[in-house]
Amino acid sequence: MTKLISWNVNGLRACVGKGFLDYFEEADADIFCIQESKLQEGQIELELPGYHQYWNYAKKKGYSGTAVFTKTEPLSVSYGIGMEEHDQEGRVITAEFEDYYVVTCYTPNSQDGLARLDYRMQWEDDFLAYLKSLEEKKPVVFCGDLNVAHKEIDLKNPKTNRKNAGFTDEERGKFTTLLEAGFIDTWRYFNPDKEGIYSWWSYRFKAREKNAGWRIDYFCVSEALKPRLVSVDIHTDIFGSDHCPVELVLE
Repeated sequence: MTKLISWNVNGLRACVGKGFLDYFEEADADIFCIQESKLQEGQIELELPGYHQYWNYAKKKGYSGTAVFTKTEPLSVSYGIGMEEHDQEGRVITAEFEDYYVVTCYTPNSQDGLARLDYRMQWEDDFLAYLKSLEEKKPVVFCGDLNVAHKEIDLKNPKTNRKNAGFTDEERGKFTTLLEAGFIDTWRYFNPDKEGIYSWWSYRFKAREKNAGWRIDYFCVSEALKPRLVSVDIHTDIFGSDHCPVELVLE
């Protein structure tokens, strides 16, 4: 069995101050991916005995950033998706293992007033093309904060959020395209109709207390890995960020 965890930590240094290392130890994942580390190189020294660490930093300080911590050393590791216009923000790391690739991704937010929606649409097309190119070699597991709630069931207040970043028709359409291209949203695979389970809550309006959340953190896998899916989880009881960790177990 291989246990994978993904967590948008919304600033790793802040999260470490709120119990990140306790959870990391307790989770005992084989592969642990994070997004939104908000770090530059050398700003943190994480003691993670037994793990190999791989980091991708944004050029801009205190912004974006991803990391992968894995017990098994990958066959290869690459950073970004090989396109300069997308690879300035530290959003993607790909670790190649014997049977599949693991990709951690922090999808660009379309932002208030949808200021970055056009850029986001381009990103979606290019990221999907990148995943499909990996898939030509071996199946893919990708995870992270994909900054979209796919269906109305995936957020508390779909009606009032219809034109907001993360729930626009355009973003949701791109996620549908991704699934139609042969990827499985593992949470929905196991829980097709389950409501009220979210992975992100605004820090405002006591949203987490009221469970007024969104499910925007995912594990998706290539169709070829379907027989190996064992279980999924969304750890809504874990604090330390405005997101909670999500989990996938593969055979």
